[in-house]
Amino acid sequence: MRLVTFRDAVGHQRAGALIESDTLIVDLAQASGILNGSALPVFGSTLALVEGGSEALAAARALVTRAPTEAVIPRNTVKLCAPIQPPPQMRDCSCFELHLKQAFAAARRSRVAHLPDPEEALRQMNTRADERVIDTFNRQPIYYKCNRFAVIGPDDEVIWPSYSKAMDFELEFACYIGRKAKDVPREMARDYIVGYTIFNDMSARDAQALEMPGMLGPAKSKDFDTGNVMGPCLVTADELPDPYDLTMIARVNGEEWGRGTTRDMRWTFEDVIAHISRSETLYPGEVLGSGTVGNGCGLEHLRYLKPNDVVELEVEGIGVLRTRVTRP
Repeated sequence: MRLVTFRDAVGHQRAGALIESDTLIVDLAQASGILNGSALPVFGSTLALVEGGSEALAAARALVTRAPTEAVIPRNTVKLCAPIQPPPQMRDCSCFELHLKQAFAAARRSRVAHLPDPEEALRQMNTRADERVIDTFNRQPIYYKCNRFAVIGPDDEVIWPSYSKAMDFELEFACYIGRKAKDVPREMARDYIVGYTIFNDMSARDAQALEMPGMLGPAKSKDFDTGNVMGPCLVTADELPDPYDLTMIARVNGEEWGRGTTRDMRWTFEDVIAHISRSETLYPGEVLGSGTVGNGCGLEHLRYLKPNDVVELEVEGIGVLRTRVTRP
């Protein structure tokens, strides 16, 4: 299934499923009410559906198959939220080594660009801090916790934060946890993934350059309102039998800026779940981001966004997450 959350005419969030090449949405609560006499509570939201487990998902599939006409609405008549907005918890991991190496190299080049002899300054630059990060990355999965209340969907605009002059996107893959997970062995971790989506981790690069030397991870560079864009849907795990063979493409105003593949994930979501769940419980609906795919952001190419740019992030099998960036 391709699950979505959409806002109805009065602004309430409702759970649905995309059909007919994503042109129509089955309103699951309405379909349940018509077919069952009353709407079952598990169809009250996409989060409730995920929390309901395999039985709830099976019931949703049955509704989609038998959906009455009255419960089917055109996709273009409603506003899509993120699949779960807000999620119960959100972690963004670093799973692509190429992105780390290229981002560090680009940041160093940017720091010396104004000097009389940038190439010589680059050769003299101390890279030990960056190398320590790469060493840590190769020892174990690394991640930070995001602002879950900054999550928005494909039909919302990203509002440029007032303190930044260097805005960037990040092309990421993400998974949703389907049931409580604690001390999960890696070989069983796939069973705890309910589905996948696309994640645009918007980043204020100038703010990031100022705060990262504090060694506590990103904060104002990532956590501003509207900074975490997710969607357009939650594709259930059965629809993507091999999540580690998907093409990922980033476009800005129709121009391709970069592409990569989930094959390059140094750490899979199974690795990440096994690592995070050690003596720690993950809950249904939590999001784990993959980190940026190599070539999947402007920083790696020393290019940045402008107000009113439209960013399109595509992941094979999921669709396109389209976002306009606006400055008040």
